[in-house]
Amino acid sequence: MIVTSQEFTPDILKRINETVVAEPTISRRSLSKRVCGWLNWRSENGKLKDMSCRKVLLRLQKEGKIQLPESEKPARLQKRVIYRAIQEVELPTVFCNLDEMGTIEIIPVQSCHSKESRIWNYLMQTHHYLGAGPLCGKQIRYLLRSSRYGWLGGLSFSAPAWHLKGRDEIIGWSITARKENLKHVVCNSRFLIVPTVQVPNLASWILSRVAKRLTEDWNGRYGYKPVLLETFVEKDRFRGTCYRAANWIYAGLTSGRGRQDRHHEKSGIQKHIYLYPLQGDWQETLCMEPEGCAEANKESPRKKPVDWAEEEFWGAELGDARLTKRLLAIARDFYARPGADIPQASGTRAKAKGAYRFLDNKQIEMKTLLNPHYEATVERIKKQSVVLAVQDTTSLNYTAHPSTQGLGPITTKKMNSVGLIVHDTMTFTEEGTPLGLLDVQCWARDTEDRDKSKRRHREPIENKESYKWLKSYHAAAKAQRCCPDTMIVSVGDRESDIHELFTEALKNDTLPKLLVRAERTRKRMTENETLWEKMRKEVIAGIQEIHVPRSGSRPARDARLEVRFSKVTLNSPKRRKDMKAVVLWAVYVCEVDYGEDVASPLEWMLLTTVEVSTFEQAIEKIMWYARRWGIEVYHRVMKSGCKIEDRQLGNTDRIENCLAIDMVVAWRIYHLTKLGRETPNLPCTVYFREDEWKALVGFKTRNPVPPEKPPCLRDAIWMVASLGGFLGRKGDGEPGTTTLWRGLQRLDDITEAWNIFAPSNLLGTPLVSSKSGYG
Repeated sequence: MIVTSQEFTPDILKRINETVVAEPTISRRSLSKRVCGWLNWRSENGKLKDMSCRKVLLRLQKEGKIQLPESEKPARLQKRVIYRAIQEVELPTVFCNLDEMGTIEIIPVQSCHSKESRIWNYLMQTHHYLGAGPLCGKQIRYLLRSSRYGWLGGLSFSAPAWHLKGRDEIIGWSITARKENLKHVVCNSRFLIVPTVQVPNLASWILSRVAKRLTEDWNGRYGYKPVLLETFVEKDRFRGTCYRAANWIYAGLTSGRGRQDRHHEKSGIQKHIYLYPLQGDWQETLCMEPEGCAEANKESPRKKPVDWAEEEFWGAELGDARLTKRLLAIARDFYARPGADIPQASGTRAKAKGAYRFLDNKQIEMKTLLNPHYEATVERIKKQSVVLAVQDTTSLNYTAHPSTQGLGPITTKKMNSVGLIVHDTMTFTEEGTPLGLLDVQCWARDTEDRDKSKRRHREPIENKESYKWLKSYHAAAKAQRCCPDTMIVSVGDRESDIHELFTEALKNDTLPKLLVRAERTRKRMTENETLWEKMRKEVIAGIQEIHVPRSGSRPARDARLEVRFSKVTLNSPKRRKDMKAVVLWAVYVCEVDYGEDVASPLEWMLLTTVEVSTFEQAIEKIMWYARRWGIEVYHRVMKSGCKIEDRQLGNTDRIENCLAIDMVVAWRIYHLTKLGRETPNLPCTVYFREDEWKALVGFKTRNPVPPEKPPCLRDAIWMVASLGGFLGRKGDGEPGTTTLWRGLQRLDDITEAWNIFAPSNLLGTPLVSSKSGYG
């Protein structure tokens, strides 16, 4: 058997038991060292990993595979040691500036038996709210001393959290990469400046100095270099000012659970997460898969998915195969009956009960359910030369369900509407076919945070809601690393016009490109004039016509646009003197020759990191941005087709789990609509099961004998749409998503009836729709 990457063969287990019998007085520590020697189990610095081995031996004993000798109680830290340290430490009272402190020494604690260790323990035990420990895993402790005033405090660095949502999302690593590279993340587990020392900027100065030396100190002790630092700041106790001043990155809030919360009982103490990269390519380094992983996947490819549900959800890390099967069943039922409530979609009382239990499972979360879909999306991206990663924000209104726990405001205070905010990233081909989601962020706004607008200019971007744009861009960057032959372009509307996003996209050439519509009210400056003034002076490069789809009461029309483009240098915002100017390309389009019935003619100022030096390249960027309308269609499918806002699940955790499934189902319906237009001549079997297309054709032709050859995809889609009310007249164009999701609901019932009444020699053993796959 393999435990923590080490193989414990039956011979090793037998040898351990024989050693315990032959040497009954052997200590567990001596035994673990001996086992490490047998396995050659060593850390990067060549030392035996006896602590890791002891944990494995305890696990093997619990499983009944070995019998360990009796344990010896570890010696505790004696009170006399602390009292001895008290006599040796005199704490100064300091009120001065940083430059008056003299030389500040950062002294590593070399041994737990040393004088420095006793001083460190005393300071933490006396003045730190968490005490002196114990610290977890590998660790380094430091003492702080001023040449003029004496002891100032101390720090410690130890093992990181195993799973941390905010950190893991920013890193963007896979589960395999996290298991392999987590050791390169180090946690700043203690930081103390004694209360009698009040020196402005001292804490941030110390953090920056310690970060510079920690890499070599850690490498000298453990044989490898850390890549990233993390720390936690208790939300209601501290503000984290020193970490922000030292350029640590804010990564969100913890869930409130501790390391030992194995039963998922939240303590309610949430902490802010801060990260500090120790090298420039930290994300690439941490996301690196272990050697041989890619080759192993090529040699042992995953079995071909039975249907679309397996393709999009099979890889979900749920910890139990039964949960995976339940997930697939729920996805198939939701797709078969989009818009139905859970009992109606499930079909039976037992399946509905199972679905509710699944959504209420505390081990399941939205990101876990969506991860396999993200991976499937990346595989589809690899087949394209250019992919548009369109990100947008929408709100889910649950005002009609006031008993739902965890909701927040979604509109102005006067309207009192409550719900959830969703920011998602949908990928499209240049033709507009949706390839799938890359990122989904869902949250409820804080009902008590009423002064957010007043302090928004003082807060770092990581503390603002607008950070959603950067998180989405990071998800696109993760996909870009997996698709080096595809150019991924992150597309956003006027709300995404933030300087931090441009700065992030221009860090290096391997990152995704950026295409953003500028917000006029932000008065972007290019050197000595506004962006709009500069672009109006540019020569008109040409006229381009684009089709503007219908939106609400506004009818569809063909708009004629004057096109100008130029390379521009955008100044940094006035309040952000620490940021640099960015060099981009601007494409300015303005609608002309529009009728009196057009209330708001088009005017776009597009900013992009992709070169625009010709009229054709400018037109390309305009068409890319026009594809952004696709995500609005997708949101309409989510709300109107899948009836997400009608879900009554009691709390936001269940809603988010259900939302993850609904969002993939909505993508599937939208994808079907576009695929029928893009590849109409493909056989319908690429999307429909055999019994589905035969039932569909039989129902439409009133002929119980199905044809030998399946119809093409376009004909099958038109037949499904006709079940949903599509008439197919000359002026009707192609079927839309609304008629398709209506038709799919009827098709499921028709297929079920077909499987019951059709002769068995036509389809073989009849299938029951509620127990089979779709797609």
